[in-house]
Amino acid sequence: MPVPKKRHSNTRTRTRRANWKLKSMNLAECPQCHAKIMQHHACPTCGTYKGRMVIKIETKETKASASRQPSQKGEQGREEKPKS
Repeated sequence: MPVPKKRHSNTRTRTRRANWKLKSMNLAECPQCHAKIMQHHACPTCGTYKGRMVIKIETKETKASASRQPSQKGEQGREEKPKS
């Protein structure tokens, strides 16, 4: 395995590492809901890709009502038993 014969200067090292910067994301606009999305990805807001529905998106209201229904059934099913 090759080993460097001489030490690189700080300037030379930092010049080489100057290209290690982050690039900004290339965002596009969703044609359905006009939200900013990454190109070639399904929209996380409406769940569409190339004009068709790909992901089923649940809203907060749907999640809240779904979580309430089992708890209400459980509460209705609980009846106090008479002590014998």
